Amino acid sequence: MLSVYLCRGIVFLAVEKRSRFVLFHALQSVTVFGIIIVGHILSNFLPLFGPLVASLLSLLGVVVWLIMVVTSLQGKWLKLPWVGDFAEKQMRHL
Repeated sequence: MLSVYLCRGIVFLAVEKRSRFVLFHALQSVTVFGIIIVGHILSNFLPLFGPLVASLLSLLGVVVWLIMVVTSLQGKWLKLPWVGDFAEKQMRHL
């Protein structure tokens, strides 16, 4: 499920080249969901708490996705901690 969110961000990165707003939010989305997917993969190696960690990561992914979608549809710049700074740095290279 989370890979769908990651793919949507990649599509926006590939299609949109002019809007800094769209590029920033797409970069942020790809970074956040990439980190969450890596967390899911690593949770498979936790023998006892792995399913719990994976469930929490899934819930976190849905909540973050909803927050990001709502704020971007309102036209607001939502800069997530750590990831927002990374996205801004990467935008300078595009």
